[in-house]
Amino acid sequence: MHDAAVGFQCPDCVHEGRRTTRQARTTYGGLRSGSVGLVSKVLIGINAAVWALIMATGAASSVWVTRLALIPRGQCGDGSGGWFPGVSDAAQCQLVGGIRNLELHWYAGVATGAPWQLVTSMFTHVQVFHIGFNMLALWFLGPQLELVLGRARFLALYLLSGLAGSAAVYWLSDQNTPTLGASGAIFGLMGALLVIAHKQRADVSQLLVWIGINAALTFFGSGISWQGHVGGFVGGVVLAYVLAYAPRERRTTYQAAGFAGVAILVVVAFVLRTASLG
Repeated sequence: MHDAAVGFQCPDCVHEGRRTTRQARTTYGGLRSGSVGLVSKVLIGINAAVWALIMATGAASSVWVTRLALIPRGQCGDGSGGWFPGVSDAAQCQLVGGIRNLELHWYAGVATGAPWQLVTSMFTHVQVFHIGFNMLALWFLGPQLELVLGRARFLALYLLSGLAGSAAVYWLSDQNTPTLGASGAIFGLMGALLVIAHKQRADVSQLLVWIGINAALTFFGSGISWQGHVGGFVGGVVLAYVLAYAPRERRTTYQAAGFAGVAILVVVAFVLRTASLG
């Protein structure tokens, strides 16, 4: 593995991808990409646009944070950055507001009318360091995987890994605490690159060290959603295994079935959690 500004590059993966870009399809069945890294750049652009919107409308106190971040059940706040994490529903929020003579608002979560947060939270950041690290990681990891997988497979891998991270957050995090960031999808790319590099019989020792460092930061750092990281990583590993080890004959069919199976499991997890919180 080669050192990069953020993360590591797998030379065997890159060389194999470049070799196969002259063919109609990539190593794992995707259509040849005429512009390497295009999907990654578009994803970075979307994340940057959402971040700019949040910065322009109040940063951490922006109403867009409460609309786009993943809150399992909901959150009570005063609309200017003040939150009451002990309040679990709209009625309690109004009661606390009356007692404290404050105008409080209940902001809906996934289980209480805002299911889009499962997706939008993957594109939402507030801190400069948070979006900076995630987008640098996407800049270096994304094109490598996009090159060997093709655009459609790479995009499906990214989004499904992120949704797997959202499912883990939805089940395992506090009901009234917002979670945001692309880290679940980024950890999915880490897991996928590990699988692809192993399939190419590349030296993964440095990649494992980098993943280990990120794992340590995940579990021992403050304010980090370990749920999203673990869920995204597991999702990325499973999806990459489907892509890399599908039989060559009817490969696309097997890959589509595998991705559909993961998507169904994620949706079932969302439905069951929503029912338990309702």
